[in-house]
Amino acid sequence: MPEPQVVKAGDVTQRVGVEVISKRGVDVPKLIKILIANAAAEFASTYYYYTILRMHLEDRAHWELIVPRIYELGGELPNDLKAFHDGAGCVAAKLPNPPTVVNILTLLLESERCAIRSWSEVCDMTFGKDPRTYDMASRILNEEVEHEAWFIELLAHERDGKIVPSGHFRRGDPGHAPYSKNAGFYNP
Repeated sequence: MPEPQVVKAGDVTQRVGVEVISKRGVDVPKLIKILIANAAAEFASTYYYYTILRMHLEDRAHWELIVPRIYELGGELPNDLKAFHDGAGCVAAKLPNPPTVVNILTLLLESERCAIRSWSEVCDMTFGKDPRTYDMASRILNEEVEHEAWFIELLAHERDGKIVPSGHFRRGDPGHAPYSKNAGFYNP
């Protein structure tokens, strides 16, 4: 016998997607809170990378994946930009003093490590319960792990004079985000 439906036909105040993952054990309000914190971190890093460091834009791709999922889950972004920024899941990167290459690479390495911890938490929370959020989080996590390896390689060379290869090859144009785009995980 099918389970009774909580969301009634035509109801626009509730979401079946939320009903299903709630029944599977996802604490949806907690998940929304974590996703908003991660979105704030991606927003801050996108601004920082794009306007100050002129780095690649993979974090923008992450932002573009996270925000729709927050709204799909019934959440919303804070209306206060400062509150949004202050609620980031990771400390917002800012140019270190002094702004040496080693200090900048260290800051970026630690930012990636925070992101790995944050996205691992989302993966743990949603695995086997919320396939859509899990897929998004695992794609972003894959890229954050790559970023950590890149910064370890760069920092080890710059600071310690050591070769610690990341094992990754240059791919596409700056900003190309193969995992977090809406494409297959390995789609050459």
